[in-house]
Amino acid sequence: MSNNNQWTSENIPDQSGRVAIVTGANSGIGYETARALAHKGATVIMACRSVEKGQVAAHKIQDEDPQGTVAVMALDLANLSSVRDFAEGFKREFQRLDLLINNAGVMMLPDCTKTADGFEMQFGTNHLGHFALTGLLLETISRTPGARVVMVSSTAERFGRMNFDNLNAEQLYDKQAAYGQSKLANLLFTAELQRRFEAASMDAIAVAAHPGWTTTNLQRHTRLRLLNPIFAQGPEMGALPTLYAATSPDVRGGDYFGPGGFMQMRGYPTKVKPTDRSKDEADAKKLWEVSEEVTGITFNWPEREPASAQIM
Repeated sequence: MSNNNQWTSENIPDQSGRVAIVTGANSGIGYETARALAHKGATVIMACRSVEKGQVAAHKIQDEDPQGTVAVMALDLANLSSVRDFAEGFKREFQRLDLLINNAGVMMLPDCTKTADGFEMQFGTNHLGHFALTGLLLETISRTPGARVVMVSSTAERFGRMNFDNLNAEQLYDKQAAYGQSKLANLLFTAELQRRFEAASMDAIAVAAHPGWTTTNLQRHTRLRLLNPIFAQGPEMGALPTLYAATSPDVRGGDYFGPGGFMQMRGYPTKVKPTDRSKDEADAKKLWEVSEEVTGITFNWPEREPASAQIM
């Protein structure tokens, strides 16, 4: 794809009959992602920590009379019990999951806070919560032809380093380093998930996107918001790389999309290159093993059919 395509949400194919989960859908790019998918006919589950805020956002979308529907379900990615409850509730209601858009996140928290399960908040929310959610929904994903898992990362992965000896900031807390590590983990997880989809012969792909410099609530703990008038784009534009990754027919497993403008800060979506660190297969495998161990979530891959059955 070219930067000059100027792909917008109007280019999204019909999503009628498809089911999508968007985490953190009550504001920012999550809201715009849910809104665009609903307008194209999808059934969108807005997975929000605050059901009250989610309901306000859902009513705004419903007032626009979209072709599809939206519903709010409680999900606190910083609490594995909440992640399990959400997954069980979703599986009781739905038999398919076409799009799992792992969008929610926290950014550069000034103090080292921990999740309900004792993980450093940025790593625990941005990576471990989504890792657990994906694993708990794997069975539903596996029986949905053409399913996609979209991880929303950030250009902050450029300064990310996997420090496996300090994942929970027991030794030192640096808010920028912790955020970069969590966003690098998003890309390592995407790449490893895609490899495992292929190994299991699943009709599903894992892809990633980043929103560039977008005005959202994420920035409330940083001084970056002071530069928004110069560099930032609005959430509607910032959501386009995610929507492209989720819906465009030319997307392939492992692809990464971001804005096509200067330094990927703003512009229409295009395929972008992640850092070499995000392609480190040893780190990706180690991250996966650590994530399974600390969350207690094991991905139960579907058994491959024997060769004789495949031939038949």
